[in-house]
Amino acid sequence: MKLLIVEDESKIGEYLRQGLTEAGFVVDLARNGLDGQHLAMTGHYDLLILDVMLPDVDGWRVLKSLRETGNQVPVLFLTARDNVDDRVKGLELGADDYLVKPFAFAELLARVRTLLRRGAVPPTETTLKIADLELDLTRRRVSRAGQRIHLAAKEFALLELLMRRQSEVLPRSLIASQVWDMNFDSDTNVIDVVIRRLRAKIDDGFELKLIHTVRGMGYMLDVSDES
Repeated sequence: MKLLIVEDESKIGEYLRQGLTEAGFVVDLARNGLDGQHLAMTGHYDLLILDVMLPDVDGWRVLKSLRETGNQVPVLFLTARDNVDDRVKGLELGADDYLVKPFAFAELLARVRTLLRRGAVPPTETTLKIADLELDLTRRRVSRAGQRIHLAAKEFALLELLMRRQSEVLPRSLIASQVWDMNFDSDTNVIDVVIRRLRAKIDDGFELKLIHTVRGMGYMLDVSDES
């Protein structure tokens, strides 16, 4: 998931960028309204975190310009202005949520994830297939070479993520945010444990190994034998 933060206060902007990056997101940061508007208009983002009081072009105008062009990217407003009229104005312009400064990062992260889930387009495919591995999204079934494989709920969710992002190295922080919906705790090995269980069920007994460890980076699912 790719996010754009438009925030002119450098400490807040860097704080948000670091925190959201550690939560598994790809994050761009613009420090004024014009740059933010340009990036939002020309790039593809899954969510925009937009300060209201910005130099040159304020958040209201940035949002208005986006909506006038038909851009429906979810927008979370950040502002120190907490009166009802300001909140109503933002929502009427097409904002999806409104968070008043100062705020707790945990609350912002929860709101970001809620907006992303709300705006997600349901997948049109009912089956994912890579090599002889098949995942049936409708019946929640997995098979390899015709053999039924029984997975726990988190194993199924992890396999679906790996298959949807085939050949892409997924860091543990991203897996934690997408499968467990939590910040990555470097002291826990829960992801490694589930990966080992999933690999035992998916790869053991098959010559072609699909789940690979990329040392120091994360995990990937690929038809290549190289790890």
